[in-house]
Amino acid sequence: MRVLPRRVRRPVVGVVTAVLVVVVGSSVLLVPPVLADALGGSSAHAVAGLAPLGSGKTTLTYCANGGVAETLDVYEPTPLPSSPVPVVVYVHGGGWVEGDSTITPGSLVAQVASAIEAKGWVFVSIDYRLAPKFRWPDQIEDASCAIRFLRAKSSALHIDPGAIGAMGDSAGGQIVSLLGLAGSSAGFDGGRYADESSSVQAVADLYGPADLTTTDWIDDPFIQAYAPQAFGTKFGPGPAGSASTKALVAASPDSYIGPDAPPFLIVQGAEDSVVPPDQSMGLDYRLRAAGDSATLVMVEHAQHGLLSVAGGTMTPSVSQVAAQTAAFLIKHLQPSASHPTGTHRAARR
Repeated sequence: MRVLPRRVRRPVVGVVTAVLVVVVGSSVLLVPPVLADALGGSSAHAVAGLAPLGSGKTTLTYCANGGVAETLDVYEPTPLPSSPVPVVVYVHGGGWVEGDSTITPGSLVAQVASAIEAKGWVFVSIDYRLAPKFRWPDQIEDASCAIRFLRAKSSALHIDPGAIGAMGDSAGGQIVSLLGLAGSSAGFDGGRYADESSSVQAVADLYGPADLTTTDWIDDPFIQAYAPQAFGTKFGPGPAGSASTKALVAASPDSYIGPDAPPFLIVQGAEDSVVPPDQSMGLDYRLRAAGDSATLVMVEHAQHGLLSVAGGTMTPSVSQVAAQTAAFLIKHLQPSASHPTGTHRAARR
């Protein structure tokens, strides 16, 4: 079994350093049908209930790993960009067994998407194969394929292939952290568009698991009900060298931390009983120790999913976290001249 040092607890101040205010009109905007025609997808009109997202939605099939046609939703700004722009890719949570690409109106994700569109950039939300029918690593393989698809189709989608950010919550946070940290040698790049890179230039990890092998999980009945469905084993320490232990190590973002990782924003509820705060604190600490850029926002009086708990006011608020997330992505997703698209990270264990 891999021996890990105990998490180091550091004082964390949940302060929002920049507040982004976005006002979106109530008019319904349509996505140009040329986009769907160019990529073989279907165009869906936006509806008033989808506010605050300002543009229409185009649904495209990006990969067919395992014989399943997986789709993603593309939200483009209006008017369309005159030159390639950055894109933010959202990966939903749901314990690897449930969830989809739907963006709930008014949610944190919807607020970030609205801010990205208001900037004139593209926002994407993906579906991926779910357990127990499809077990790990199918989920990360699909997410990697989605990134490669976006690069392969970047011209038609008006996106800059060298400025791709990834944002995910819970299980999606683990997946996007792997997109940021695990290089091609990790073995997650199966599927189409093999000539493209699946690397990303910025990661927003919202309360995602970082190390699946620690004792953090032993007394966590919720996550232990999901883990066997997706990974075939419970989380936590296991027999050294066993297949199950090796699989959990390979699925842990912590296993790939090293120099030259993309910037990370890590958001964690201080009262989270599903993904323990030690997971996010450890990821932040190790990234910094490796010389990487990491920002940890500890949300006081917040449970998993940033649900408020009794006894105090959630600080920062969901809207403030959304503003900080959008500001982080906007700051770090700059023209591709400063962001190589090649994979430069590799598995270290």
